[in-house]
Amino acid sequence: MSPLQAFIETYPRLFVLTGAGCSTASGIPDYRDRDGQWKRTPPVTFAAFMQEAHTRRRYWARSLIGWRRFGQAQPNATHHALVELERQGRVGLLVTQNVDGLHQRAGNGNVVDLHGRLDAVRCMACDWRGPRHDFQRTLVERNPAWAQLDAADAPDGDADLDGHDFSHFDVPPCPRCNGIVKPDVVFFGENVPRERVAAAMDACRSADAMLVVGSSLMVYSGYRFAHAAAQAGKPVAAVTLGRTRADALLALKVDAPCEEALGFLAAQAPARIA
Repeated sequence: MSPLQAFIETYPRLFVLTGAGCSTASGIPDYRDRDGQWKRTPPVTFAAFMQEAHTRRRYWARSLIGWRRFGQAQPNATHHALVELERQGRVGLLVTQNVDGLHQRAGNGNVVDLHGRLDAVRCMACDWRGPRHDFQRTLVERNPAWAQLDAADAPDGDADLDGHDFSHFDVPPCPRCNGIVKPDVVFFGENVPRERVAAAMDACRSADAMLVVGSSLMVYSGYRFAHAAAQAGKPVAAVTLGRTRADALLALKVDAPCEEALGFLAAQAPARIA
């Protein structure tokens, strides 16, 4: 029995927090290297997106390209392993820092999307909301030449579309009030909604232990839960590649790809009908 398997069997009620490492095997790049440093330019900030038309044009031009594959991403073995953990009744709540919706698509039923979901958009003025797939069609209709381009995938539906003049990219306004439309996700510099934090913290308090899967915890919105668990005397285990912000707090660290470390759960799962 692996140390991780022993940890899971020792603590019957787990609070699970997941990050980008869960989805890399689904073809979605992550943000950080093994030392927890940015692999590329940090993501756009909330202030820049809201205040700068050029930033919005650049964001949506890149997103038009990146969404084509991001929107089609499928759950991988890590997601299915965590579904099995829930099926066994061992997960009180799964909180994810990811915005891809792959935990739900795999079958997890009790999920808090801490940073929102990229498959929806919202107006920052009137709070109109709509599906990202519909917004994609509007982006393509207004920018047919851009739809012919391609670029390497970047994290969270972005694409490395460099060296282009974004000044003529046509960003669709809100169809209700002509306000600024933004992905329904938490950008850097934007606050996580209080109700999500409260639900996650309640689950953390009621759990026997915490399991971190695929996160470096470098962002405070995730680290705070590991800190709270450790302060409450609850053991914290992490499955991730490289350094985490919470290394000093961990009772167990598994430095391995998530799908490999959680492979034992696949053997316990009932056969899935294709």
